[in-house]
Amino acid sequence: MKKEIGIIFIALAMISLLTGMFFGTVSALQFVFPGFLNDFPFVKVRPLHVSLVIAWIFLSAIGGIYYYLPKYCGVKLFSDKLPRIHFWIFVITGLLILICYVMGKFGGREYWEFPPILSVPIFVSWILFGINYFKSVFKKAGQWPVYLWMWATGIVFFFITFSEAHLWLLPYFRENLIRDLTIQWKAYGALVGSWNMLVYGTALFVMTRVKGDETAAHSKLAFLMYFLGFANLLFGWAHHIYIVPSALWIRIFAYFMSMTELLILGKIIWNWRKSLDEAKKDFHILSYRFIVSADFWVFLNLSLAVIISVPAINVFTHGTHITVAHAMGSTIGINSMILLASCFFLIKDITQYEFSGMEAKSIKIGFWIFNFFLMVFWVCLLVAGAEKGAMVMEDKLAFQQIMANINPILIVFAFSGIGLFIGLLMVVLPALKAIFSYLKK
Repeated sequence: MKKEIGIIFIALAMISLLTGMFFGTVSALQFVFPGFLNDFPFVKVRPLHVSLVIAWIFLSAIGGIYYYLPKYCGVKLFSDKLPRIHFWIFVITGLLILICYVMGKFGGREYWEFPPILSVPIFVSWILFGINYFKSVFKKAGQWPVYLWMWATGIVFFFITFSEAHLWLLPYFRENLIRDLTIQWKAYGALVGSWNMLVYGTALFVMTRVKGDETAAHSKLAFLMYFLGFANLLFGWAHHIYIVPSALWIRIFAYFMSMTELLILGKIIWNWRKSLDEAKKDFHILSYRFIVSADFWVFLNLSLAVIISVPAINVFTHGTHITVAHAMGSTIGINSMILLASCFFLIKDITQYEFSGMEAKSIKIGFWIFNFFLMVFWVCLLVAGAEKGAMVMEDKLAFQQIMANINPILIVFAFSGIGLFIGLLMVVLPALKAIFSYLKK
């Protein structure tokens, strides 16, 4: 029997997540204890962490889309072969990237620190994905639900932002500091917007399936969120570059846009929770739990985003651990919780595996351990960033002295990463067991 390609993507995604979190824990310990694992230095460990976590986001979103389109969206995939080619390109390219990092072979920029030649197969894999997606969904009659629009936008703008992220290869951009910095930050800010489209579209899809009602995916509120997310993708990046000379209207508009998208997402999840009856909550308990957790982190991260988007405050916080807290709250607290909800929905749907006994208990306890230590992790970054920002503004201490002063906070931060990893293991290992049991049949 040919296995569902979506669940194979999910298996690789979860392995990437665990491996990425492991390297993230190691890099945090190296950051506060410079002598830790000297033979495998921070300069190699950090890119491994970043690339594997980004792989988790894309793999889990793509795996869900490949399964949900033919199963629930009423469209047959244009090709069953292209997803398998896509998967093996991803695996081979990913292994080459990891080998380059281990060998110390770099050459790229933030997020894409591997030699730029390895970006070529990534482009190819997304071209295959885009062809399959659009050739499939264009056959769908009637009005598209909002998540189809969001997935389509995420795919198209990945190409655009990924291309922009490589403009530094051209001398015209690389040899002008202001131009280079502006384009790079624009590309990375918009890149996050492109994967947010994939993730938030997945969130809306899973919520409609849990409830058994497509109304929310056709609502005015959902399409408002789509258009706000699209505008945020186009302009919201500008709050990263207040320190770079740019048009005033772009900065003001970016400040406004950066506050809106998460607000609407939070409102949609809140409405969905209130309208869901207890039987459906119980039936989809794992997916429900992770989406509710994402809603909690939406609230916290929205509050932080509003604060750090104010230009006068942004000057104080930009480049400190507060920026890292915002990124971690979004990537782990919101995106990963949504994607875990999708993964558990998909695994249950395909394998019919029942998480019971010790496995169910492991997932439940791991969920609370994960969220508790994520909160500790997040607060430590905020406190460390606030102290660092204050010391820098006073301009009385050398950078080394500033880092020494906040080191006790960062030690707590590093050890909270270990708790995060343990909680994640308790959640993900039972899910991987269910997948491998299915694949062995």
